[in-house]
Amino acid sequence: MDEKTVQTLRNTTPALQKLAAGEAQIWLNPKLRPAAEALPTLPLAKEDIADAEARLHRFAPYLVRRFPETAEQGGLIESPLTEIPRMQAAMQARGAVLPGRLFLKQDSHLAIAGSVKARGGIYEVLYHTEQLALKHGLLDDGDYAGLDSEQARAFFRKYTIQVGSTGNLGMSIGIMSAAIGYRVIVHMSADARQWKKDLLRQWGVEVIEYASDYCEAVARGRALSDADPDSYFVDDENSRTLFLGYAVAAGRLQAQLREKNIVPDKSHPLVLWLPCGVGGAPGGITFGIKHVFGDAAHCFFAEPVQAPCMLAGMASGLHNAVDVKDFGLSGKTDADGLAVQRASGFVGRVVEPLMSGEITLQDADLYDYMRMLTASEDIFIEPSACAAFAGPDRFLRSPEGKSYLATHGLKAEDLIQIAWATGGVLVPPEMRQEYEQTYLR
Repeated sequence: MDEKTVQTLRNTTPALQKLAAGEAQIWLNPKLRPAAEALPTLPLAKEDIADAEARLHRFAPYLVRRFPETAEQGGLIESPLTEIPRMQAAMQARGAVLPGRLFLKQDSHLAIAGSVKARGGIYEVLYHTEQLALKHGLLDDGDYAGLDSEQARAFFRKYTIQVGSTGNLGMSIGIMSAAIGYRVIVHMSADARQWKKDLLRQWGVEVIEYASDYCEAVARGRALSDADPDSYFVDDENSRTLFLGYAVAAGRLQAQLREKNIVPDKSHPLVLWLPCGVGGAPGGITFGIKHVFGDAAHCFFAEPVQAPCMLAGMASGLHNAVDVKDFGLSGKTDADGLAVQRASGFVGRVVEPLMSGEITLQDADLYDYMRMLTASEDIFIEPSACAAFAGPDRFLRSPEGKSYLATHGLKAEDLIQIAWATGGVLVPPEMRQEYEQTYLR
C-alpha cells in the first residue's frame, strides 16, 4: 500500500493511529448489525453448518477406531467448558472489573491436535477424504470405520495434502492427513515453534521451513500444490470448509451451557473472547455463535499489538488489501499462532456485521495470564491462547467497555464471559518451563 494512503488512514482513523504506534487498545466495530439482519446477507447459512456437523458424525466411527482417545465422546472432537472462579478472583485482585461468570472453553485440550485447529483443520481433511472415497468407491458400503485399513491407506498414499501454517493448523492437518495415509507437506513460517515442527516430523510429515512470514509460507505452499494435480491445498486464507468446521462449535457450546442450566438471552448474554490470527477460527466460531444465539452473544477478537491483522483490515475497511507492515509494525509476536500480517478477506467480510470489536495486547501480558491461570486453576494453555484473557481483564474498566454496555442496555453482573483457549495441551514440559520464565516481572 502506498505511503499516502497509509498516512490518510492513520490521520482519519484513531484505531489505526494507535495500531501504528503499537498501543494496546479496544476497538468497537461500527458496522455491527443485528444478527437477524446480517445473517441472511452472508454467503453461508445454517444449513451449511448442519451439513458439516452431519459429516463429522459420519466420520465418528473412523475417529474412534483410529484415535481411541475420542471414544469417550463417541468419535466427536470436543472440549470442556470450565468455569474458572479462582482465575476470575486473581484477575479481580489485579484490578479487573469482573462480576458475572467467567468460563474457559478448553479447545487447548481438543483430542488429536490439542488446539482449536482440530475443529476446522481436521474437518477439512475429512471433507476432502470423503470426496475422494466416494468418487473411487471406498464408501460404497457406507463403512467409514473401514477407511482405517491398509487398503484404504494405500489408496490415499497416492495423494498429497499441503498447508501453510504458523504451527497449530499445520499440526491438525499434518496429524490427521498422515493418519489417513496421505503424503503431507506443511509449509512453516519463521514464527512456528520448533517443537511443533518436530512433532509433525514424528508423524512422517514433510516440513518445509521458511525464513519469512506466514503469508509467504501460504503463497509458496499454494503454488507448489497447484502444480501437482494430485495435491490438495488447505487454504487458511480463503477456505469455506475450514470456516464451517469451526462454526460447528456453536451448537455444541449451547448444549454444554444447557447442562449448566445456562440459557443466554439479550439481558444475560454471552461475551466471547477469541484469539485471532488470519481469522478463520474466530470467524467461523462467531458465524456459528450468531446463528445459535443471535444478539444474545457478543464476539470479540484478541490480537497482539505487533500483528493485529484483523483489526487493520476491519478498521480500514480494506480487509486483506492491507498488511500490518504497511503501518510500520513488525508482524512479530511470541503468540506464534497469531503471527499473521494480513487477514483473510473472506473471513473479514463475513464477520464484518457480526463481530462486536477487537482488543489488542502486549506480548508480556500473554505470559502473565498464562502463569495466573496455571497458579489459580492448574490449567495450562499456550501463550497465544492467553490473548483471550485480555478482554475479561480490561473491557469492563475501559471507556469503550462501559460505552458498549450502555449502547446495548447490558449490566456487567449479567454477563457470561468465555475466554476461548486455542491451544496448549501438546506443549512439551521443557517448553512449558521456558514459557514460565519468559517476561517475568
